[in-house]
Amino acid sequence: MRHRKKINHLSRTSAHRKAMMANMATSLIMHKRIHTTLAKAKALRGYVEPLITKSKSDTTHSRRMVFSYLKSKEAVTELFREISAKVADRPGGYTRIIKTGNRLGDNAEMCMIELVDYNENLLGTKESKTKSTRKRRRGGSKKSETPETTKDVVAETAEAKVDEKIEETKAEVPVEEPKAEESKVDAPAEKAPKEEPKAEAPVEEPKAEETKEEKTPENKEDEKKDKK
Repeated sequence: MRHRKKINHLSRTSAHRKAMMANMATSLIMHKRIHTTLAKAKALRGYVEPLITKSKSDTTHSRRMVFSYLKSKEAVTELFREISAKVADRPGGYTRIIKTGNRLGDNAEMCMIELVDYNENLLGTKESKTKSTRKRRRGGSKKSETPETTKDVVAETAEAKVDEKIEETKAEVPVEEPKAEESKVDAPAEKAPKEEPKAEAPVEEPKAEETKEEKTPENKEDEKKDKK
């Protein structure tokens, strides 16, 4: 029986267990999400959350204490620069465990452990839920709903009337447009025959020249007679 045995040794020696927890904590801090077994995730949650709480006070002592657990300078800088700023307003509960089913080989329970403040999908759904609940609370009783329905009906009837008027105006406009186009088309057709007589004027000019040519020989004969 496991009476008063709160620590899960995970079938490992203390040195092996500490090294494994340090490695898993470093991976969680760097990648913000890891997949592991449920037993290891529960052990890791109790190992990494006190370190995140220590990162809220950025002092040399707290950095050295965290480094003694993580054994990684990169993880310590990531924890004190980015994660501590994002988790500053959260009073604990920095990680979340989500079960993902059983493993095929030994049927072990698998899960995903992640940092709560880095899952943007769940944060977005929470904000949308809060907005929807506020709207429901403001709904009021059934008496307050009846005037709203009447207003909607009146608005719909007014919109229907406006749409009918617009359709009537649209139906009238296309009838007048063809008349204007016909008048515009007929105007150039009437002007075309008026321009034809102007084209005949140059035809009469050779007649005047012929008369001049006919008169010139007669004038010459008259001149000869006068000389005689």
